[in-house]
Amino acid sequence: MGETIAYNCHVNKNSDPILFITSTRIGDAVLSTGILHYLLQQRPSAPVTIACGPAAAGLFTHVPNLQRVIVIDKKTYGRHWLRLWAETVSQRWGVVVDLRRSALAYFLRAHRRFIAGPGDPEQHKVLQLGAVLDLNPPPAPYIWLSEAERSFIRDRIPILGKKPLLVFGPTANWGGKTWAAQNFTDLIARITASTGIAPDAAIALIGGPQEQAQAAPIAEAMANYPHFYNLIGELNVLQSAALCQAATMFIGHDSGLMHIAAAVGGNVLGLFGPSPETNYAPWATGLGQTAFVRTRQSYQELVYAPDFDHRSSKSLMDGLSVDMAYAAVEKLWDRIQWRAVA
Repeated sequence: MGETIAYNCHVNKNSDPILFITSTRIGDAVLSTGILHYLLQQRPSAPVTIACGPAAAGLFTHVPNLQRVIVIDKKTYGRHWLRLWAETVSQRWGVVVDLRRSALAYFLRAHRRFIAGPGDPEQHKVLQLGAVLDLNPPPAPYIWLSEAERSFIRDRIPILGKKPLLVFGPTANWGGKTWAAQNFTDLIARITASTGIAPDAAIALIGGPQEQAQAAPIAEAMANYPHFYNLIGELNVLQSAALCQAATMFIGHDSGLMHIAAAVGGNVLGLFGPSPETNYAPWATGLGQTAFVRTRQSYQELVYAPDFDHRSSKSLMDGLSVDMAYAAVEKLWDRIQWRAVA
């Protein structure tokens, strides 16, 4: 177990507290937020403790009645579960939700326990997660934002609302899922050309600090573009969410950022290759439009190929052409019908 983040908040001490154990990966953690949002709607004064991975911790900063976020740092031999048990065993919980499929929940005092099973591999992850609480339809992912994040984005991008803003997530945590930087550069050029769908649109890049080198070729190619914002490494996770909420469209790989953009009601185009859109397509919340485009090869054709190596950083996205991506952008653009703020 790693750091425990404590928050001061006023909660009804007589309410039964909630322990919510979610993913170490940011994308899966985002997809699980709908369950937490549902529980808080049912128990609006319940104190909440969240256990998650370091990358996902910032997502939960503004969760109502949040007492603490326990950051799970994986240890050998499963020692992180023993430490999480030590930090939670003294509490009597009203609800324990364990989406990590551990045995921990059975060793805690709880009025109700919800423990994820293996899930139906043919279903989207949101449907699988909803089934943990027997919720059908499942609650959509939900991210809690404050005015501070929205104000930061308005100040950082003063032309917001006056021009279309297209946000690109051109990075990924695995090379196999990464579309070539030149493809992103060519796609942006097509979109912003005089004959494109959004001439003179503002363009922003987002990603983590460790991904600056990965996005550098795109930033260099865009250096002289008048409305370009290289925000790689500049925004925290909630500022990125606020940007995607305010943007006209997010375009990027299957990633945590893609799921964040969809969860805040953004218009999202996901780029898929060696990941299954059946499970991970951007989930529409009803507030924004979502779509995906994938390589000519299916997920199965890519990952079950004789020469597939999950340890390789070689891109498996070459089967997605710029023409295919632009056609998908056009279709989504027609659904958005962007208008400038008067």
